[in-house]
Amino acid sequence: MIDLKPIEEMLIPTLKSAGYELITLKCTPANEVLVEIDSYNGVDIDYCAQINQLLQKEIEKQTDDFELEVGSVSLTDPFKTIMQYRKNLGKEVELVRKADNKKMKGLLIDVEDDCFAVDVEEKIKIEGKKRPQLQVNTYQFKYEDVAYTKYLLKV
Repeated sequence: MIDLKPIEEMLIPTLKSAGYELITLKCTPANEVLVEIDSYNGVDIDYCAQINQLLQKEIEKQTDDFELEVGSVSLTDPFKTIMQYRKNLGKEVELVRKADNKKMKGLLIDVEDDCFAVDVEEKIKIEGKKRPQLQVNTYQFKYEDVAYTKYLLKV
């Protein structure tokens, strides 16, 4: 199996200098290497091709029997880094709490190093009113308390 440590050590500063962040670097037992990158400004396909060529040379030092895929993170994949949360600040997200598996949808309004906040529109029964009223509640979550958070793609 391919040793990813030297690849990661070479890749992270290369990506960072170009304004990108490494999101995923993994290798299957069949030597299928997947590299996913992201940035605040999206991912340029020509840059992915450059990284692919760079990585091919590095991986060929270990083996000549491998597959390599370099690309951007899917729009609907769960967030894996704080940068992805920051990139989606002000956008609609979907999340699932670990404690009770409750799915919530709302506006990502704050991102800190250890937590994030989402405004969720909910129907609340208010005393003296016949029907539940829409109300926006702000929820704060620690990253480790959430099973996943992802951009809410509306069609």
